[in-house]
Amino acid sequence: MPRSSPTPWALPPEIPWPRFLRMLRQPEPPRGWLEAAAELPDLTKRPLLLRWIAQHPKAPAHLRSRLLARLPWRALAAVASDAAAHPQARQQATEKLQQQWATLSIGERRSLAMHAPRQLWPLIWKAPATPVLSAFLQHPKLGLDALVALIQPPLRPPQADALATSRWREVGPVAEQVLQALDRSLALPDSALALGHAAPWIRALDEETRILAASRTLTPALRRMVHPRRGEV
Repeated sequence: MPRSSPTPWALPPEIPWPRFLRMLRQPEPPRGWLEAAAELPDLTKRPLLLRWIAQHPKAPAHLRSRLLARLPWRALAAVASDAAAHPQARQQATEKLQQQWATLSIGERRSLAMHAPRQLWPLIWKAPATPVLSAFLQHPKLGLDALVALIQPPLRPPQADALATSRWREVGPVAEQVLQALDRSLALPDSALALGHAAPWIRALDEETRILAASRTLTPALRRMVHPRRGEV
């Protein structure tokens, strides 16, 4: 007797894994299929694949929450940044990343920083590690307005160092904001900043902008550096 074909929505091992993975992205699975897929023994050993069930628009809320609690940070980051994921899945994944941030290693933070959802940016910006901040400044979705909004006093040496070697060091509005944050931070007791941190940003400004920046600078020594007629960098 000829062997019968598997039903269209069968599960492994009845169907090959490549076909099953394509089915995980279908918008209208039959009722109960996602729950059954989540219980596959092989799938429970592959948490990165559980991501496709957790973020599926048709996944029940209880299943989504249970699976998101099991996902590693890489899978959570993928869910949080995937526009096709269910909005609740993206929100919950983002919240879990915020909770896990403090427990991640420097290397993990660096990897996450380049692809983190926007809600994590303020948290990442406070990281006391230049490699993490340097990676964050390469984020493909980080725009000028968002970066300028993050650069606020107190400015810390890791932030200043990462900015000075980033693709933003020639951008005028960033230079002005860094100088302003640096000016307000130099007098703080635990600043650890030096006037030398201002040098690359002063060079990024034209003469007229330097005059304007100097008029807003409170630190006398920095004001002399910034003003084109009172000092040279």
